[in-house]
Formats: sequence, structure tokens, C-alpha cells
Amino acid sequence: MRLRIQSERDMEAFGGRLAAAATSGAIIYLQGELGAGKTTFARGFLRALGHAGRVKSPTYTLIESYALGHRTIHHLDLYRLADPGELEYLGLRDLIEPDSTCLVEWPERGFGQLPPPDAVLSIDIVDAHAREITCEAMTERGRQLLAA
Repeated sequence: MRLRIQSERDMEAFGGRLAAAATSGAIIYLQGELGAGKTTFARGFLRALGHAGRVKSPTYTLIESYALGHRTIHHLDLYRLADPGELEYLGLRDLIEPDSTCLVEWPERGFGQLPPPDAVLSIDIVDAHAREITCEAMTERGRQLLAA
């Protein structure tokens, strides 16, 4: 599935639509170059689930976790990861729980250490505002998420 997003507001709205359909335990990979809108998507996702605070890119902390009611959303940004093995030191295995959802930016940097995704969103920059997103379901959970 391919979508064209025309603005930052539209990217947040798309994140919100997927949040409404995402079940606990979902793992979503976010791919795209710097500035493509991965964190903007995550902000829309989190706000749709009730997070009212600031959503910053976890570029330096690598992981930001948000407890939202009965579930936790883990937002990972692996851009600065030097080696996929570093995920073990970050306690990734402890984060992957049935009641948590993971949004993973730069998943290719964690190759071999990350659990497989339910869905992969590849974001391409079209121009200063527009983005094109290719959405690919990798599991039945991912198919249900993207169908909604």
C-alpha cells in the first residue's frame, strides 16, 4: 500500500489512525532518511493514545517509553547505534512484552537483534512538505493494522 502525505499535520493524523488500529504487542519499523517524518508519525501515534506531553526523537537516549493506560509504547531511534549488539545492553528483551507496542526508527541498525516487525513503513521525501509512504504488512497482525 502506498500513501501520499501532504503535510506534517497529515503525517500526525496518519500516525493517529494507525494507533487506533494497533493492538498491544505490535512492532512497527519506521524507515526513511533524516527528516522524512518518522518522529512526526510517532508523535501522532502517541497523541492519539492520550499522550499530551512533548514527543521528542530518542536520537540520544535511543529509547523513550510512554505508559498510556493499560499499555506502554516504546519509541526507539537506533540512528546512533554503533553495533546491533548494543541493544542487549539497553534491555530490549525486557521491553518486548504482550502489552507494549514498539515504534522503531532506523531498524536496519539493529539487524539481527530486533524482533521481526508486524509492519514496515518506508517514508520517502517528495518535496519540502510531501511524503510518500510505502506500508508493508509482515504478519497477520500487520495485515489487520494496515487494513484498518
